[in-house]
Amino acid sequence: MEKQAKSTETPLRPDQYLDLFRKSKALLDGHFLLTSGKHSAQYMQCAQVLQYPDRASILAEGLAASFYDQGIQTVIGPATGGILVAHEVAKALGARALFTERENGIMRLRRGFTLSPGERVLVVEDVITTGGSVREVLAVVGELEAIPVGVGILVDRTGGTVDFGLPMASLIQLHIQAYEALDCPLCAQGIPAIKPGSRKA
Repeated sequence: MEKQAKSTETPLRPDQYLDLFRKSKALLDGHFLLTSGKHSAQYMQCAQVLQYPDRASILAEGLAASFYDQGIQTVIGPATGGILVAHEVAKALGARALFTERENGIMRLRRGFTLSPGERVLVVEDVITTGGSVREVLAVVGELEAIPVGVGILVDRTGGTVDFGLPMASLIQLHIQAYEALDCPLCAQGIPAIKPGSRKA
């Protein structure tokens, strides 16, 4: 696939990206059970902003801007949160898009998807709290002897503290506190937790 020319549009500021989430009602308040197993009083439901193709394109262009000229051939993300992100960022980079899925609890490439040894890959995700899913995808990339070039995240809930050992770009960094279940003040108040994510903790 022929790579697109680098976009001439200036990426938005983090507060402008966050405004897109707020306009889409993607930043939720309540008591949430995260995919990491931790609890939180806020949740970023990226599907709410990604349902609008124009907004998804703006976010993808912002992530892609950090990885132009890296020779990326494939963009890959974990199902389900990373599917649309991978597709849109791949479109911006002129690459192909893949996604991984869990089979019997193990992250794998399915549906006939594959990576070739030496293939240059960008791993993307919608939101990270601990980075566990991204590490699982990176393991898949490594097992197939492809080359992980970097990691692109829409929303980094670690506040920039996570380290994948690769160049990483995020559009928004949030310092949203996450609690272990036994230490959760919302549980102590008897507030029921809801699970908006896609993976059983």
